[in-house]
Amino acid sequence: MAGPLLVVAARSKGELPPGLKDSKLLTRAQREAFYKNLIEVCDFGEGWVSAAEINKLGLGRCLRLGVKRAIDDLQVELDEEIMMDGIVNYIPKKFINRRCEAKADNNYPIVSAASILAKVKRDDYMRKLAIKYSEYGFESHVGYGTKAHYLAIQKLGPLKFVHRTNFAPFQELPQQL
Repeated sequence: MAGPLLVVAARSKGELPPGLKDSKLLTRAQREAFYKNLIEVCDFGEGWVSAAEINKLGLGRCLRLGVKRAIDDLQVELDEEIMMDGIVNYIPKKFINRRCEAKADNNYPIVSAASILAKVKRDDYMRKLAIKYSEYGFESHVGYGTKAHYLAIQKLGPLKFVHRTNFAPFQELPQQL
Protein backbone atom coordinates (compact mmCIF):
# COMPACT_ATOMS: atom_id res chain seq x y z
CA MET A 1 0.00 0.00 0.00
CA ALA A 2 3.00 2.28 0.39
CA GLY A 3 6.46 2.82 -0.97
CA PRO A 4 8.19 2.07 -4.22
CA LEU A 5 8.24 -1.11 -6.23
CA LEU A 6 11.66 -2.70 -6.63
CA VAL A 7 12.37 -5.26 -9.34
CA VAL A 8 15.80 -6.87 -9.21
CA ALA A 9 17.70 -8.73 -11.93
CA ALA A 10 20.54 -10.99 -10.79
CA ARG A 11 23.51 -12.67 -12.46
CA SER A 12 25.71 -15.14 -10.61
CA LYS A 13 29.46 -14.56 -10.68
CA GLY A 14 30.26 -17.25 -8.13
CA GLU A 15 28.76 -20.11 -6.19
CA LEU A 16 25.38 -19.29 -4.68
CA PRO A 17 24.90 -20.17 -1.01
CA PRO A 18 22.78 -23.22 -0.20
CA GLY A 19 19.27 -22.76 1.16
CA LEU A 20 18.13 -19.88 -1.04
CA LYS A 21 14.37 -19.63 -1.43
CA ASP A 22 11.56 -17.12 -1.86
CA SER A 23 12.35 -14.11 0.34
CA LYS A 24 8.84 -14.22 1.83
CA LEU A 25 9.63 -17.66 3.30
CA LEU A 26 12.70 -16.39 5.15
CA THR A 27 12.95 -14.40 8.34
CA ARG A 28 14.41 -10.92 8.27
CA ALA A 29 17.62 -12.24 9.89
CA GLN A 30 17.92 -15.02 7.29
CA ARG A 31 17.38 -12.57 4.41
CA GLU A 32 19.98 -10.18 5.76
CA ALA A 33 22.52 -12.98 6.26
CA PHE A 34 21.98 -14.16 2.68
CA TYR A 35 22.16 -10.56 1.44
CA LYS A 36 25.69 -10.11 2.80
CA ASN A 37 26.83 -13.20 0.90
CA LEU A 38 24.85 -12.50 -2.27
CA ILE A 39 26.33 -9.06 -2.88
CA GLU A 40 29.72 -10.81 -3.10
CA VAL A 41 28.70 -13.60 -5.52
CA CYS A 42 26.16 -11.84 -7.77
CA ASP A 43 25.79 -8.78 -9.91
CA PHE A 44 22.45 -7.05 -9.54
CA GLY A 45 20.39 -4.59 -11.53
CA GLU A 46 17.75 -2.56 -9.74
CA GLY A 47 14.50 -1.27 -11.18
CA TRP A 48 12.96 1.18 -8.73
CA VAL A 49 9.49 2.54 -9.48
CA SER A 50 8.08 5.25 -7.22
CA ALA A 51 4.67 5.26 -5.59
CA ALA A 52 3.87 8.36 -7.67
CA GLU A 53 4.62 6.41 -10.86
CA ILE A 54 2.46 3.52 -9.62
CA ASN A 55 -0.41 5.92 -8.92
CA LYS A 56 -0.07 7.48 -12.38
CA LEU A 57 0.60 4.39 -14.53
CA GLY A 58 -0.92 1.48 -12.58
CA LEU A 59 0.85 -1.56 -11.22
CA GLY A 60 0.97 -3.58 -14.45
CA ARG A 61 2.74 -0.88 -16.44
CA CYS A 62 5.03 -0.22 -13.50
CA LEU A 63 6.01 -3.89 -13.24
CA ARG A 64 7.02 -3.74 -16.90
CA LEU A 65 8.93 -0.49 -16.22
CA GLY A 66 10.67 -1.98 -13.17
CA VAL A 67 11.73 -5.06 -15.16
CA LYS A 68 13.10 -2.85 -17.95
CA ARG A 69 15.02 -0.69 -15.49
CA ALA A 70 16.48 -3.73 -13.69
CA ILE A 71 17.55 -5.39 -16.95
CA ASP A 72 19.05 -2.14 -18.23
CA ASP A 73 20.88 -1.58 -14.93
CA LEU A 74 22.39 -5.10 -15.08
CA GLN A 75 23.22 -4.57 -18.77
CA VAL A 76 21.66 -7.87 -19.83
CA GLU A 77 22.66 -9.09 -23.31
CA LEU A 78 19.87 -9.78 -25.82
CA ASP A 79 20.69 -13.51 -25.96
CA GLU A 80 21.28 -13.96 -22.22
CA GLU A 81 18.91 -16.31 -20.40
CA ILE A 82 16.35 -14.42 -18.32
CA MET A 83 14.02 -16.13 -15.84
CA MET A 84 11.25 -14.17 -14.15
CA ASP A 85 9.02 -15.11 -11.24
CA GLY A 86 5.29 -14.91 -11.92
CA ILE A 87 2.68 -15.79 -14.47
CA VAL A 88 2.86 -12.62 -16.59
CA ASN A 89 6.03 -12.14 -18.62
CA TYR A 90 7.07 -8.49 -18.37
CA ILE A 91 10.47 -9.07 -19.99
CA PRO A 92 10.82 -7.06 -23.22
CA LYS A 93 10.35 -9.26 -26.31
CA LYS A 94 13.72 -8.23 -27.77
CA PHE A 95 15.34 -10.64 -25.29
CA ILE A 96 15.26 -13.95 -27.14
CA ASN A 97 15.88 -16.32 -24.23
CA ARG A 98 13.25 -15.16 -21.76
CA ARG A 99 10.74 -17.07 -19.71
CA CYS A 100 8.46 -16.64 -16.79
CA GLU A 101 7.41 -19.23 -14.24
CA ALA A 102 5.19 -19.18 -11.16
CA LYS A 103 7.18 -19.74 -7.95
CA ALA A 104 10.51 -19.26 -9.76
CA ASP A 105 11.68 -17.32 -6.70
CA ASN A 106 11.41 -20.55 -4.71
CA ASN A 107 12.59 -22.97 -7.40
CA TYR A 108 15.61 -21.26 -8.97
CA PRO A 109 18.38 -20.02 -6.65
CA ILE A 110 19.32 -17.05 -8.84
CA VAL A 111 15.71 -15.86 -8.83
CA SER A 112 15.67 -16.38 -5.06
CA ALA A 113 18.79 -14.20 -4.85
CA ALA A 114 17.00 -11.41 -6.76
CA SER A 115 13.95 -11.80 -4.52
CA ILE A 116 16.06 -11.55 -1.36
CA LEU A 117 17.96 -8.49 -2.54
CA ALA A 118 14.72 -6.76 -3.53
CA LYS A 119 13.05 -7.48 -0.18
CA VAL A 120 16.06 -6.40 1.90
CA LYS A 121 16.64 -3.18 -0.05
CA ARG A 122 12.98 -2.16 -0.22
CA ASP A 123 12.37 -2.92 3.47
CA ASP A 124 15.47 -0.89 4.33
CA TYR A 125 14.08 2.00 2.24
CA MET A 126 10.79 1.82 4.15
CA ARG A 127 12.56 1.74 7.53
CA LYS A 128 14.45 4.89 6.55
CA LEU A 129 11.14 6.47 5.53
CA ALA A 130 9.87 5.65 9.03
CA ILE A 131 12.36 8.13 10.46
CA LYS A 132 10.64 10.97 8.59
CA TYR A 133 7.09 9.64 9.06
CA SER A 134 7.36 7.85 12.41
CA GLU A 135 3.62 7.97 13.13
CA TYR A 136 2.88 5.58 10.21
CA GLY A 137 4.85 2.62 11.59
CA PHE A 138 6.73 1.87 8.36
CA GLU A 139 9.57 0.34 10.36
CA SER A 140 7.35 -2.61 11.29
CA HIS A 141 4.90 -3.13 8.40
CA VAL A 142 7.19 -1.73 5.64
CA GLY A 143 4.20 -0.48 3.68
CA TYR A 144 2.03 -3.61 3.67
CA GLY A 145 -1.68 -3.51 4.48
CA THR A 146 -1.58 -4.39 8.16
CA LYS A 147 -4.21 -3.32 10.67
CA ALA A 148 -1.76 -0.81 12.19
CA HIS A 149 -1.09 0.69 8.77
CA TYR A 150 -4.82 1.01 8.01
CA LEU A 151 -5.38 2.71 11.36
CA ALA A 152 -2.53 5.17 10.73
CA ILE A 153 -3.97 6.05 7.32
CA GLN A 154 -7.46 6.51 8.79
CA LYS A 155 -6.06 8.80 11.49
CA LEU A 156 -3.46 10.74 9.47
CA GLY A 157 -4.49 10.31 5.84
CA PRO A 158 -2.33 8.96 3.03
CA LEU A 159 1.05 10.47 2.21
CA LYS A 160 0.96 11.89 -1.30
CA PHE A 161 4.27 10.53 -2.63
CA VAL A 162 4.42 7.44 -0.42
CA HIS A 163 1.04 5.72 -0.55
CA ARG A 164 -0.27 3.86 -3.58
CA THR A 165 -3.67 5.51 -3.43
CA ASN A 166 -4.99 3.83 -6.57
CA PHE A 167 -4.90 0.44 -4.79
CA ALA A 168 -8.27 -1.05 -3.88
CA PRO A 169 -7.81 -0.82 -0.08
CA PHE A 170 -7.85 2.98 -0.33
CA GLN A 171 -11.27 2.82 -1.95
CA GLU A 172 -12.56 0.95 1.11
CA LEU A 173 -11.33 3.51 3.62
CA PRO A 174 -13.71 6.18 4.96
CA GLN A 175 -14.60 8.94 2.52
CA GLN A 176 -12.73 11.65 4.45
CA LEU A 177 -9.50 10.30 2.92
